[in-house]
Amino acid sequence: MHEPQHGPDRRTFLRATAVTGAALTFGGLSAPSASAAPGGFPDYTYLRTLLTPSQLRYNPTGEIIFPTVRGVYDKLANPLGRYYLYYAPHDAPGGVCLAYGDSLEGPFTEYPANPIVSNRWDPHYSVSHVSSPHVMWNADAKEFWLYFHGENTTTRLARSKNGVDFTYDRTVLTTAMLPAGTTETSYARVFRHDLPALGARYVMLFMVNNTTNHRDIGWGWSADGRTWTFAQTPLVRHSDVGAVNIGGPHLLTRGGSAFVVYNKDKGSGGDVMITEVGADFSLRRHLGVFYDSRGTAPDNGRSASPAFGTDGGVPYMVYEAGDRLAGSIAVARGR
Repeated sequence: MHEPQHGPDRRTFLRATAVTGAALTFGGLSAPSASAAPGGFPDYTYLRTLLTPSQLRYNPTGEIIFPTVRGVYDKLANPLGRYYLYYAPHDAPGGVCLAYGDSLEGPFTEYPANPIVSNRWDPHYSVSHVSSPHVMWNADAKEFWLYFHGENTTTRLARSKNGVDFTYDRTVLTTAMLPAGTTETSYARVFRHDLPALGARYVMLFMVNNTTNHRDIGWGWSADGRTWTFAQTPLVRHSDVGAVNIGGPHLLTRGGSAFVVYNKDKGSGGDVMITEVGADFSLRRHLGVFYDSRGTAPDNGRSASPAFGTDGGVPYMVYEAGDRLAGSIAVARGR
């Protein structure tokens, strides 16, 4: 299937090709389909900027990336707010950070003791930077599981009962687990998703790079979220969608199928794209543009690393807005 051309009909194309169904699932949370796009995904419209580096106390590099938002009001007795928003600078020293708020529309308050995970954690590691925090609520363990990278070759896992204080667990992904020539395995997100044929209950999506210096979307599966098996070929290749690089993947499920959304052309502008992979990840159906980045601030032609949640039944997308390493964290509301 050819990718739609840039123009006003791109979302019409997406609605026409999306699989029908009654609900959307965002990282394990379900919400009604938006009425503006019956039988399709919501149209997301920029609402506001949530975090700007210059307004943060912990701001070692003037940049932040890779937001993840989690509702904690139904998991913690006395949370700091209804929602926890995790993010990080990327450049050294990085550092996993937390903000909290009572609405996905903001405002969010910076946690005063950021970073909650730094680039040195004795005796486990000492690296130039840690970044790309993805926090999953593990209902089996009743814990928040944090997946993060540092260096770009290594993805790690830490665990927490309260979403703030984490205990180191293990390394879960390295370049050595992928084919020879792999140079990066980072920006991982993990989702509860059953793959019975593989004996798996969790799926990991991540960015993979190799000596050709074109980034693709890799994937793996696990029974417990700790020990992983990884596909040795990409789930989505940059060439599949006419991109130089793709990254920042997130899983959505809907109508009995699964979809991967991801940013196109990392570092050089671009939109958020969508590919249907099917419930068993055997399908590769490229559906085009999921979110059309705006040419005005804060997007300035680039939207990336989307994360999703619902608030009062309304779907939201939290994402990187603006040039890579020079942007902010923004929220868009679905309709």
